[in-house]
Amino acid sequence: MVIFGVALLAICMLSGVFLGELLGLSLGIEANVGGVGIAMLLLVLIVDHLKKRGKLSQAAQDGLGFWSAMYIPIVIAMSASQNVAGALDGGPLAIVAGVAAVAISWIVVPILSASKRKEVFDGALDENHLTGGEEANVRNIK
Repeated sequence: MVIFGVALLAICMLSGVFLGELLGLSLGIEANVGGVGIAMLLLVLIVDHLKKRGKLSQAAQDGLGFWSAMYIPIVIAMSASQNVAGALDGGPLAIVAGVAAVAISWIVVPILSASKRKEVFDGALDENHLTGGEEANVRNIK
């Protein structure tokens, strides 16, 4: 049921916003600094802790999964639109930094993906190796 887990989500959100406001005040900024990120981090840590202890029902896990799937894209879209507006007001340096971050990501992600694929492929070869020295024409798919 979708309603399960909403209380935990709300507690994490309120705590994250409060901590973000405190962080902003401590830095001398009149804004929430990382409140949503703190909330998501709290949610992940608390859910993981409760799952390990067996104190989170399957219905609550399903509800939290649903709200996480709905919540994260919405927050990212809202943050992205705020960041773009701030970058345009901030001048060319903010725009250059954003473009550089995207360009670096485009370069690094395929490299990391290729290295991971190689590890998986090497592991599959080791796993399918026969100890009797025979050759196998069939691949074991798990």
